[in-house]
Amino acid sequence: MPAFILHRLVQSVPVLLTVALIAFSLFQFVGDPVNNMLGQNATLEQRVAMRERLGLDASVPVQFARWVEQVLHGEFGLSYRMGRPVEELIASRIPATFELVFLSAIIALATGLPMGVYTALYRDHWLSRVLLAVSLIGISVPSFLIGILLILLFGVWLGWLPTFGRSGLVDIGPWRTSFLTLEGWSHIIMPAVTLALFQLTMIMRLVRAEMLEVLRTDFIRFAHARGLRSRSVHFGHALKNTLVPVVTIMGVQVGSLVAFSIITETVFQWPGLGLLILNAISFADIPLMSAYLVMVAIFFVIINLTVDILCYMIDPRLRIERPVSDP
Repeated sequence: MPAFILHRLVQSVPVLLTVALIAFSLFQFVGDPVNNMLGQNATLEQRVAMRERLGLDASVPVQFARWVEQVLHGEFGLSYRMGRPVEELIASRIPATFELVFLSAIIALATGLPMGVYTALYRDHWLSRVLLAVSLIGISVPSFLIGILLILLFGVWLGWLPTFGRSGLVDIGPWRTSFLTLEGWSHIIMPAVTLALFQLTMIMRLVRAEMLEVLRTDFIRFAHARGLRSRSVHFGHALKNTLVPVVTIMGVQVGSLVAFSIITETVFQWPGLGLLILNAISFADIPLMSAYLVMVAIFFVIINLTVDILCYMIDPRLRIERPVSDP
């Protein structure tokens, strides 16, 4: 196991360097931050001085090398828009986004997995047909429209839940959480459901398809022929062999929740990383955008490593030592 983890970590190093280089190079062509900071009336001398102060007078490779050196020391530079260290801005928004993503992933997994198993075991039941029909909503309707409909129903018509923002926070050291107060839960529940709906339906359909495929295999027929109870066959054998692709897809989707939570955070004015990066893009805030993309890449690497470890533990075939000559 340690050699397996070390091998995966070594593979992730060139991936992170490539993502950092591409992100930094591309963002050199996204507007001119000096114009945004000084305005159109600034003199030529002021522009030159500002470019020297920000280090933009150097070539792109030199700027990238300086930036990588800063990142290795935990520094991402100053935000062009706010004039504050980028790492402080990201650290102040991470709790909001991570709590939203965590709750969305829990909702998607806790409801999508049982629904997928049920629709596979009772595929001709009327409830299975209803669940499959309703699941089309999560796939076909855009998340921003679902968010607006939830706001209209639960926030405007019924008045049960607040329609925007994050409140009811409790400080636990440097972390500010919404999970310890009812007010905090009332603010996070609608954004979390909106973000989870697409993942929920995808997990349900994936589990159903994999479960149906496994139920047709010979070892399931053999288990029934041995006289094992249906519950043991379904949940002890069939479901276990269904989990490997589900865990893999779920890991990728958790990374996508972080990367693509921008729309949901914008609809509900949720003060997370999504709103921060959206404002950074409109202002061509290069240090902030670069730091965000690198952070998302690191998050994907961690998620993929976790998924590989889980698959390694679930599937015994991955733990079989192969001869060196085998491909």
